[in-house]
This record gives sequence, structure tokens and C-alpha cells, in this order.
Amino acid sequence: MRAILQRVSSASVSIDGILTGKIQKGLVLLLGIGIEDKPKDVEYVIDKCVQIRIFSDENGKMNLSVQDVNGEILVISQFTLYGSTRKGRRPSFNRAASPQQAKPLYQLAVERLRQHNIHVVTGSFGADMEISLVNCGPVTLTIDSES
Repeated sequence: MRAILQRVSSASVSIDGILTGKIQKGLVLLLGIGIEDKPKDVEYVIDKCVQIRIFSDENGKMNLSVQDVNGEILVISQFTLYGSTRKGRRPSFNRAASPQQAKPLYQLAVERLRQHNIHVVTGSFGADMEISLVNCGPVTLTIDSES
């Protein structure tokens, strides 16, 4: 499982021009699910996202988690995180999970985030979405359960 985390001051998701979700201070979590991923991968990635200290404390040091700052999370499913560009000019998505395999794990990830008492907003699994965000820092990190 791969996650791209972006620390944001605000973010939103729209589908077909209609705003479907919006957050203020928090994280945008782009979540890619691979063919070998299991619930244990969800647990690892989500716990890491919730606990990682990437928000500034009173001394300006990255010492606080999204929970510590009462932040929100916008979660977007993104199979393209498993795109390979090694050969040719068209990405290969052979390592990305099928929608039938990925959707339950995506839903589990959202559920696990909500168990941490974090306000969670999502896109729509498999939809063509437009994401707007203000990356704060900028701070962008990759979390990979395979690493």
C-alpha cells in the first residue's frame, strides 16, 4: 500500500464540477492499493499517517501529529501510485489492485481513520475527481507498507 501525505491548510474534492468534500488544516492522503495488499497493510499505513509528526509545535519544529492539531483528512483513492514507467511511454498498472480488491481495503482505511476520532472526508472510489489544495510548507511524504 502506498500513501502520499500532503500537509495542507485547506483542500477540497469535486466530482463533475460539484464540491463533494472540503477540509481545513490537516492532510490530503492519496491512497494506492497494490495487488499484494492485505488489511495489515491498511493498519500500518493508516497508523503511520495518524501518528506522523509533521505539524509545527510552538517552537516551529515538526513535532505534532494531525491528531495533536485537531486536523482533518481528505482521503482520495489513487491507483496511479502503482503506475510503472520503466518501459515504453504508457504507464503500466499491473501492480495496482483491481477495483474489486481495492475498494474494501480503501473502505477499511477510511473506517480506521475515523476510529482515531479524526474528521475524514473522501472522494468517490473510482470516480474522476478534481482535487484542490494548499500545500503547507510544502510538506509531502511517501509511506509505503512494502518498505
